[in-house]
Formats: sequence, structure tokens, C-alpha cells
Amino acid sequence: MNAASSANSPRYILMHENDNVAIVVNDGGLKAGAVFPDGLTLLEAVPQGHKVALRDIAQGDPVIRYNVTIGYASSDLKAGSWIAEPQVTLPPARELTGLPIATQKAPAMDPLEGYTFEGFRNPDGSVGTRNILAITTTVQCVAGVVEHAVKRIKAELLPKFPYVDDVVGLEHTYGCGVAIDAPYADVPIRTLRNISLNPNFGGQAMVVSLGCEKLQPQRLFPKGSIAIQSAGADPDFEPALVCLQDQGHVGFHSMIDSIMAKAEQQLDVLNRRRRETVPASELVVGVQCGGSDAFSGVTANPAVGYATDLLVRAGATVMFSEVTEVRDGIDQLTSRAINADVANAMIREMDWYDQYLKRGGVDRSANTTPGNKKGGLSNIVEKAMGSIVKSGSSPISGVLSPGEKLKQKGLIYAATPASDFICGTLQLAAGMNLHIFTTGRGTPYGLAECPVIKVATRDDLARRWHDLMDVNAGRIASGEATIAEVGWEMFRLMLDVASGRKTWAEQWKLHNALVLFNPAPVT
Repeated sequence: MNAASSANSPRYILMHENDNVAIVVNDGGLKAGAVFPDGLTLLEAVPQGHKVALRDIAQGDPVIRYNVTIGYASSDLKAGSWIAEPQVTLPPARELTGLPIATQKAPAMDPLEGYTFEGFRNPDGSVGTRNILAITTTVQCVAGVVEHAVKRIKAELLPKFPYVDDVVGLEHTYGCGVAIDAPYADVPIRTLRNISLNPNFGGQAMVVSLGCEKLQPQRLFPKGSIAIQSAGADPDFEPALVCLQDQGHVGFHSMIDSIMAKAEQQLDVLNRRRRETVPASELVVGVQCGGSDAFSGVTANPAVGYATDLLVRAGATVMFSEVTEVRDGIDQLTSRAINADVANAMIREMDWYDQYLKRGGVDRSANTTPGNKKGGLSNIVEKAMGSIVKSGSSPISGVLSPGEKLKQKGLIYAATPASDFICGTLQLAAGMNLHIFTTGRGTPYGLAECPVIKVATRDDLARRWHDLMDVNAGRIASGEATIAEVGWEMFRLMLDVASGRKTWAEQWKLHNALVLFNPAPVT
């Protein structure tokens, strides 16, 4: 990556010497006639983050960024032209055959030792970064009752238990009116089961059921089953259960009283936990981007990728996800797999999602949002090239299907939709105890179940949203910091947040609803 010189002069960032386009750096963009230090003159105004042609590009010729063909010119383009979405024709998706399989030798990286954080050790050996009472709902019907109960628990009970951080209702829109035995109906069920046993909940699980729903508590937590063992729980595990349709409940307040009585028992157990010093290898970090712009792949995501490599060197686990946002770089991923099994598992997940989109009458191009395009991203190929760098350079050691739980450390590809809320939900199910979220356009995204560190791609966003963004990676574009410096800053911040330091989203109590991925029919 290189940029034209001084901070006040017109500047662009070139990602690779073979690229024929670059993005404008200057806040507010540049007017027609602006001259870059190398003599290139803009023929028209170009917004910040949008592409400018560095040389003439004929109709049908490749438009190249990241040394990758992100599309083809839809008309003749002169040097200095603004390359917006209409000027770039989307190339076909890469075939899932003939891919490089485990061909890339991992770079030599020494282990990173001696880094620790203060976490909560669980009976199953996992570690939480927070100590939270989670109340699982089996069906949306009970959400209002649980919401009311949670408010009372926080007001009346939580102050009695100072070592418990929070009380969270795991509410969602699933549970009934669904084809619960259909193919892929197991995806949302195992997702909710695994979220209920997230490390931040201390091995406790409390469930509020209605009673007549399709997702019965026994199906969610089948005692003695392989499903329970796969979730990391004891085979004889049973959650604390309140069923609203039980005959003993006479009136609304008796339901609330039952929930509060169970909650107090759970809070008492959680309150006995204490933070202890644990190695950085106990971190399970999910990385994600939302509201992406053209700077995402220049500043924030490369810095996250650097931090990802640090985490892997420290023995931690990092998950990167979002199928449509890596699909166009599948060859980069299969080549980094530690073996053929891992590479083929990634190909399997890509193919499954291709078919899923095809059934819905769309393809990967449906991914990009109006905000992505306003931020300079012409299409999903360009977006994918910037998204994939969050994975750093470590070898990919495992693959998870949607809703599955982690069983190994290292760099993991966790297949999820690209939707921020669904991706975060599935990463929670996998066992995430810390979340890194980059954004270019800006989003107040957060999770009640897990601390979320927000990373801004641009100085302007970090300045305007100064009390929402935890890290300003825009300093990379302005030349005030390097990718490595911001990567180390994020790594150290992760250890602090894992030890209890609150993120902005936690301070303002901002969080999004859980969204279970349900590929099965709704009846």
C-alpha cells in the first residue's frame, strides 16, 4: 500500500503496483481539476474512498484493485475518471473446482508467550470474559414475559450479587410455526443450544418455555444425547426450567415470581466465580465487519488481520466468517488450509451457500448495501478482497458449519451469512468470548452476551463517533500509525477488555437482537 504525499495535498492509496485504480484519501473527497503529486489530474469530482482511474481503461478491460480483477469496464474510461459502481461489470464467480489445496506454506512466526488476561474459568475448562446470567427462550411467545422479568431481576436481585456482570434474555424469533423436522432445521436449534452454553454464562443455563411450542426444552437440551456432548456439556446436563403453561401458574405475576426464584438460584452460583489470571490462549475472538467502505480493506481489516496473527501466535482461537464476503477469494483460503480436509470443508460450505442463494433466486451480488457503495465499494468482489484480510496470514486449521461449536484452537473459518446480526449470533454459538467489529460507514452494533470492540476505518468516522468507536484505524491512511502499530494496540485492548474493561457499546448498553439462521421452511 502506498499513498501520495502530504496530508493537505490530493492523495490516493494504491494497494498494489499492478492496480489501475486507487482510492481517494482526502476527507470530503476531491473536486474536478485536483492534481495528485504524480501529476494525475481528476476529470471530475471524486468522493472520499471512491476509485480513480490511474490510466486509460478501455471498455471490457479489467478493473484491477488488490492485484485482483474486481470487474470489467462498462465503457471507455480516461485516466482521472471516477470509477463508480455503474462503470464496473461484476465478473462471474470463481468455480469451486481446480482450486489450490493446502499449497501455501505458513509464514514462520514465533510463539507469543507471556500475555494473560483476567477471566472466569468454567467447569468445562473454557474461559469467560464476562460473568452473565443468560435466560434462554424456547419460543418468541415468551419474549415479553422474559423481558419484564429481566428488568425486575436487574433492579431487585442483581445488586445482591456484585460478582455477576449482567442478566440477559436470549430472545429470538424462532421456536414455533416452523418445520422443525425438515432438513437444516437443526441449524437454529443447535445454534440456540450452543449460545446457551457460551463461556460467558459460566456453565449455567436457564430456560423459559411456553409449553406448547415445537421447540420443546427436551429437544433443545436432550439429556444424555450426542448433541449435549457436542455442545461441551455433561451428558446429564439439565437446565433450570420455567414453563409458563404449568398448572401452578395463576396469573402473570406468578410466572414472573417463578422466573425470579430460578434466577436467584442461578445468580447465587455465578456470584461465587472470581476472575483469575489465564493465558491469552483462552481468548476466542470473532472478527467481523459491517457498514464496510473502501477503507475497510486498507486500514481496519488489515490491522485486525495483524492482530489475528498475534492471537494465533499466542495460542488463541480466531474465527472469521461471512460466506459471501470470502467467496471471491476462495482460492486464497484453500491454499492456506493446513490440509486437504480443511480446504475441502471450505469448498463444501461455499457450495452449500451457493445453492442456498440459488434457491432464493439471487447470487452473491445481493450482498452489497447502499452504504457499501456510497463508501466506494463497487461490488462484492472488491468488498471480499477487503474483508478477507481480517484473517491475517496464519494457516487455517478448521472449518465450522453454521451453529456448530468450536473444538480446536487456531484460525478457524466459521461459515455464516454476512448479515451482522446472524454472523454475530453464530459466532456466539461457536463459543466466542470477545468480538472485534470493523466499520467504515458507522454502526452502533453491539452484543449483550459478549463485549464488542468497534474499529473505525476512517479518521472522520472516529472523530464524529468518538464515543462509539473503540479504535481509530484511520490513522493508518493518514500516516500517523502503521498497520502493525494498530494491530498491537488492538491486541492489548483485547486483553484489557477480556479482563473487564468496558467497551463503548457496553457503557451505553447497546446491543442487537439475536437472529437465528433458519434455512428450513416456516409453516
